[in-house]
Amino acid sequence: MGAGGPELLHGLPPIIDAGVRTLILGSFPSPASLAAAHYYAHRQNQFWRLLGALLDEPLPALDYAGKQDCLLQHRVGLWDVYRQCRRRGALDAAIESAVLNDFSRLRVVAPQLARVCFNGQTAGRFAGWFRQQGYATQILPSTSPAYTLAFEHKLAAWRAALAGAQPVG
Repeated sequence: MGAGGPELLHGLPPIIDAGVRTLILGSFPSPASLAAAHYYAHRQNQFWRLLGALLDEPLPALDYAGKQDCLLQHRVGLWDVYRQCRRRGALDAAIESAVLNDFSRLRVVAPQLARVCFNGQTAGRFAGWFRQQGYATQILPSTSPAYTLAFEHKLAAWRAALAGAQPVG
């Protein structure tokens, strides 16, 4: 840690391709996710369990490449709103000096993208910008263990938002 506070952290690359219709945006990877180079790597985060239940896929049991492939087969992409930031710990409230990812090329990279869902309120602060670009948006309950809403309630909200995420083929 330098004189300027916590070290500058860099996020993970997006999971996205030309078939993606729904993009899920988080805020920024946790220390566990950065260390593993794997979105939602913290074992207590409910993301993979929740999405696995929604997509009827064994996502928690798959390796990271399998998880990525499965999301893309269901036309679901994954990224974060912030490209880099400074943060002590894992809480969104501790994010400082954040720099947004460059979303200007989304229409080129994912021409079928129609819906952007936000994993929690911090990411959801950017819903207005995505709505202005013509995307349907929805802010969803965070899958973080810090957000203590019961899993069943999170699942119901996510299910309503992701209805229609169907596999290719």
